Parts: sequence; structure tokens; C-alpha cells
Amino acid sequence: MTTKEVLHATEEKMKKACESMTREFSEIRTGRASPSLVEGMHVDYYGTPTLLKQLASISVPDVHLIVIQPWDVSAIAEIEKTIMKSNLGITPSNDGKLIRLSLPQLSKERRQELAKVIHKMSEEGRVSLRTIRRDAKEALEKLEKDKLISEDDKFRGIDELQKHVDKYIAKIDELLKGKEKEVLEF
Repeated sequence: MTTKEVLHATEEKMKKACESMTREFSEIRTGRASPSLVEGMHVDYYGTPTLLKQLASISVPDVHLIVIQPWDVSAIAEIEKTIMKSNLGITPSNDGKLIRLSLPQLSKERRQELAKVIHKMSEEGRVSLRTIRRDAKEALEKLEKDKLISEDDKFRGIDELQKHVDKYIAKIDELLKGKEKEVLEF
């Protein structure tokens, strides 16, 4: 294994960590309606757990409303049951063809709680990046110890590794700033 291979594998892991953060952030409910709040839910469709986005079209006609239109109307009851069991805290209403989810405004206290949750999630993301860096650094040190790379290559690799870490931490901070703004605005 070479320095370049270690760095490439490390960057892939860091990219996945950032994608995971983005996914986690999208599941946090703000005062604004978003299809990502429900599309990842698994509905029991004829005994098979199926993603909601595969069973219905999900639209957002305005900032406080999500409309779910199942392709198979017989699935409405199961979709409704799944939404009720979820931790969204929203009661669905249906008219036999559509399910409507009306999102209430969040209180100031709830927005501040969500901001704290988002900060905690971003810190966990940073910790996972640092863990990835530590593992890569150990791999580079082992390559040097096994005489597969020179000491200079190891130090160049560690410098490059730190650049990757800085880039992805900046990306996490950017995601945090955007999500925090979204949560705190009325």
C-alpha cells in the first residue's frame, strides 16, 4: 500500500462521514416542510418494508404542508400508521386519495433545543473525521516502519491528510451554519 492509496481511502471515508451528516441534518424537522422528513420511512406494504418514496409521490405545496399521494390507494392506511408511529409528532389527515401533513410552527424553545442537537451532531461528525485521521496516520506510520515508504513520504502524507481533515471540517461547519440558520429563522 502506498501513501497515495492511504490518502485516497481516507478521503473516501471522510466524504461518507460528511454525507452521513447531511442525511442526519435533513431528518431534523425545522418549521419548514421538506420531503426528506418522510421519504425515508419504511411502510409495511403487503408484508414487505418499503420506502415511502417508492409507494407515493411526495410534494410540498407550501412551507407548512407535505402532501403524499400513494400510487396504490389501498396503502393509505399503512402509510398513515407509519407516520403516526414515527417521531415526527404530526397527525396525518387523509381524504381517501391523499395524505396531508400540516407542520405547525416551532416554538422558540424548541428551535433552541434543535440548534443544540445540531451542534452535538456536528461535533460527532468532527470526532469521526479525527478518528479517520488517526487511523490513516497510524497506517502511514506502519508503512514507514515496514520500510515501504520513506520518512519524508510519511510526513508529506500526514500534511496532506491534515489538509483533507481541514477541508471536511470546514464542510461540516458550513452544513452546521446553514442548518442552524434554517432552524432558528421564523
